[in-house]
Amino acid sequence: MSETTYLYHYYDAATGPFLNLSDLSPTEADAVQANIVRSGKGFAAQRNERYLSRRRELEQIVRDLFIGKGGKPVRTVPHYMVIGECPWLETWYSDSRFVKIHVSEFDMSTVSFTYGDTFPTFSDSVTDDAEYRRNVYNYDEILRLIDKYGLPLEKWQNPVFAQPAYVEAHIWSDDVPRKYREMWKRVTSRKSQSDER
Repeated sequence: MSETTYLYHYYDAATGPFLNLSDLSPTEADAVQANIVRSGKGFAAQRNERYLSRRRELEQIVRDLFIGKGGKPVRTVPHYMVIGECPWLETWYSDSRFVKIHVSEFDMSTVSFTYGDTFPTFSDSVTDDAEYRRNVYNYDEILRLIDKYGLPLEKWQNPVFAQPAYVEAHIWSDDVPRKYREMWKRVTSRKSQSDER
C-alpha cells in the first residue's frame, strides 16, 4: 500500500508548514488561539477554551507511551502529520497546502502514531473499546493495524469525533520539519522578491 509510505502535513499558505502552538509558552499559545477563534476562520476557530491544556496533557501521555515502546523522542512536543492523503484536512485552512514526505526521510525511532486523532483516541467519552483506543504505535505496528482496518478515510468521508478520520503521526524530532520549513521560507522569499519587481 504505497499511501502508507508517505506522511502528509497540512497547513495554511499564509503561515507555512510546521508551526506548532505547543512550541509556544502557555500564555503565547493562548493568545494565538484566541486570535484564531476571533477570526472565525478554519477548523481551529471551533476549538474550545480547554483545547490547549488538554493538548498538552495528551502530548505528554503519547510521549510517555512511545518511550515505553522504545521510542526515542527528541522534542518534548511533536509536530503533527498523517499517513496518506486526507482531503478533509484541507478544509481546516483558508488557503490549504500540504507537504508530502516519504517515510525514508525520517528516523522512525522518533515517530509515533495513533489510529485516529489523539483527542478521540484518548477520550473518556469514547467507549467503543476499539483496540486502537488509548494506544500509541511505532511504524511497523501501525502498518499492521492499517492492514487490519484500512486507512480511516477509505471508510468515513464525513468524520465525526469518535470515528478515526486519519492515522496521526507524531514527529518527535525537528530534523525533517526544519528542512521543509526552511524550504518554504526560501520559496516564499523568492516569490516575494519576484512580485516586487
